[in-house]
Amino acid sequence: MSGKNSEMMQRDLEVIWHPCTQMKDHETLPLIPVASAKGVYLYDFDGNKYIDAVSSWWVNLFGHSNPYINEKMKEQLDTLEHVLLAGFTHKPAIELAHKLVNIAPQALQKVFYVDNGSSAVEAALKMSYHYHLNRGKRKPVFLSLTNSYHGETIGALSVGDVSLYKETYEQLLIQNMQVPVPYNQSQEAAQRALYDLEKVFKADADRIAALIVEPLIQGAGSMHMYHPDYLEGARRLTKAYDVHLIADEIMTGFGRTGRMFACEHANISPDFMTLSKGLTGGYLPLSVVMTTDEIYQAFYCDYNEHKAFLHSHSYTGNPLACVAALATLDIFEKSDVLGDNRKKSDYIKEKLKRFNALENVKEVRQQGMVAAIELEGYRASERIGLKVYTYALKQGVLLRPLGNVIYFMPPYIITYEEIDTMISVAYEGIKGL
Repeated sequence: MSGKNSEMMQRDLEVIWHPCTQMKDHETLPLIPVASAKGVYLYDFDGNKYIDAVSSWWVNLFGHSNPYINEKMKEQLDTLEHVLLAGFTHKPAIELAHKLVNIAPQALQKVFYVDNGSSAVEAALKMSYHYHLNRGKRKPVFLSLTNSYHGETIGALSVGDVSLYKETYEQLLIQNMQVPVPYNQSQEAAQRALYDLEKVFKADADRIAALIVEPLIQGAGSMHMYHPDYLEGARRLTKAYDVHLIADEIMTGFGRTGRMFACEHANISPDFMTLSKGLTGGYLPLSVVMTTDEIYQAFYCDYNEHKAFLHSHSYTGNPLACVAALATLDIFEKSDVLGDNRKKSDYIKEKLKRFNALENVKEVRQQGMVAAIELEGYRASERIGLKVYTYALKQGVLLRPLGNVIYFMPPYIITYEEIDTMISVAYEGIKGL
C-alpha cells in the first residue's frame, strides 16, 4: 500500500474503532480506504478496484451509485430530509408502507418503521411479548434455533446462538430457549427438527411468546441452510400452541433466496417479519417490522400507557431512506429481477461443482443468490478465512469469509464474466491453502 491509500489508512486508525474487528490485526493487515464505488466495483485511492462479492455486508442489490436510485435520492433531498414520525407523516413513508404490504405475505398488513436490523428484531420481540400481556398472558421466554444470529443489541443477541458474539454478554441477556436447527437441507432433517420443536411446545408453550427464525439461511451462522418444510411445520405448530412466529428476513428478504421473501418458499405468512439490509438497495439505514392487523388491534384502545407500544427511534421512517427503498422496489417492478437472479443462480451452481474435487472442501451449498463453501481440516487458530480474504483482495475481489466458510452474495447486477472472476479467485485461494 502506498500514496493516498496509506495516508487515509493511518488517519483512520488514529480515531476509528471498526465493527467486528480485532483492531490489532491492522498492524499487519491493510485497511482498504474506498474512494468511490460503481456497479459491483469498489475503488481505492490508489486506483485499485475490487469486486464487491459480499454486497457490502449483504445490503447492496443493484450496484453502487445506481443511477436510478441516485436520481430519486437527489429529488427528495430538495424536498424533505427528515421529520419526526410521531404525530406527523410524509409521502415516502406512506407509499413505501403500502408497497411493502402489497408484496409481503398476505397476513402482514401493518408496517412499523425502525432504523436497522437489530432494532427491528428488538421491536418485534417487544411487540410479541406486549401483545400476549395485553391479552392477559405473561409469556417472557423466546425460542430460537441453534446456530442462529439476529443482531447484536441485547435483545437481539439474546435470541442468537453464535458464541463469538454472545458469550461475553451472557449475564445481560433476556430469557431464551433454543431448539435444534435442521442439520442440513434435506426434508428428513427438517422433520427431525420439527419433532424437537413440538416437544418444547408441549412442555413450555404457555411461557413462550414467539419463535424467531432466519428463514432457510442462517447468515452469520456460517451460511447454514435448511429445507422449506421446516418453515411450513413451524408455522403450523406455532399456530397450534399460541406462539408467534417471527421471520427474520433482514438478510434473506428482497430476492436473495430466489423469491422476494424466503417465507414464500414454504407459502407461509408469519406473525412478524423483520426487513432491512437490501430494503434500501444498500443506500441508507432503514428497517421495518411487518405484522398482522390482529396484533395491531391488541394495542388499539383509548389512551393507556401500559397498552400502547411506546417504542421509538429519532430517525424512524426517514424520508431519504424511504425514497431509496421505493426506488429499489421500482427496479423490481420494472424488470424481471427474480427471473434474472434464477439464471445467475443456476450459472453459479454449475461453477461451484469444481470445488467438490478439492480435498479441503467439506460441503458446497446454495440457496438462490447465496452460495457457501465450507472448508475442513483446519483449526480456528489458523484463521484460514483471513488467508483467503487477503489472497482475494490482491486479486481484486472482496470476500469476507465466516470462519472456515467462504461465501458469495454479490449485487444482482453482477455479470457472468464477473461471476467467473469472483469464483475463480475463491477457487485458487482455497486450492492454494
